[in-house]
Amino acid sequence: GQSITQDYPKYQAQYASSFSPSQICTMLARSFADIGDIIRGKDLYPGNPQESARRKQLEDNLRKIFEKIYKELTSSRNGKTNGAEERYKDGSGNYYKLREDWWNANRLDIWKAMICIAPGNAQYFRNTCSNGEKPTGEKCQCIDGTVPTNLDYVPQY
Repeated sequence: GQSITQDYPKYQAQYASSFSPSQICTMLARSFADIGDIIRGKDLYPGNPQESARRKQLEDNLRKIFEKIYKELTSSRNGKTNGAEERYKDGSGNYYKLREDWWNANRLDIWKAMICIAPGNAQYFRNTCSNGEKPTGEKCQCIDGTVPTNLDYVPQY
């Protein structure tokens, strides 16, 4: 979030005629959704050749990280793995189910880290909290502290 909010004033000055306070929330929301897609192994946009090479390197690193997590979860402690081996066994080496569960367990903390430096008056352009019933409060956040419900589902074109 910091890199977005640092560059935002330059963008705001350059495009002052089309400025809206919701733009920072939109940028953060799209970045949040992209991070979720990348972590879960569902990113559909390969980018240009240079970007594609970096994404492949990132994906390889994520596979290694989730392999380590898988091994830790499935290492036998008193002969029990609490079903982790069966739940996360993945012959492809991608660990998609583990990655999905990791994202679900950590998404709120990631969102909080991203918005911590957002301006206090930043609000999303439409109702996104309480299943789309209520607007965001300060710093693009729902009043109850949850992630706005639609931010994992930003469509990719």
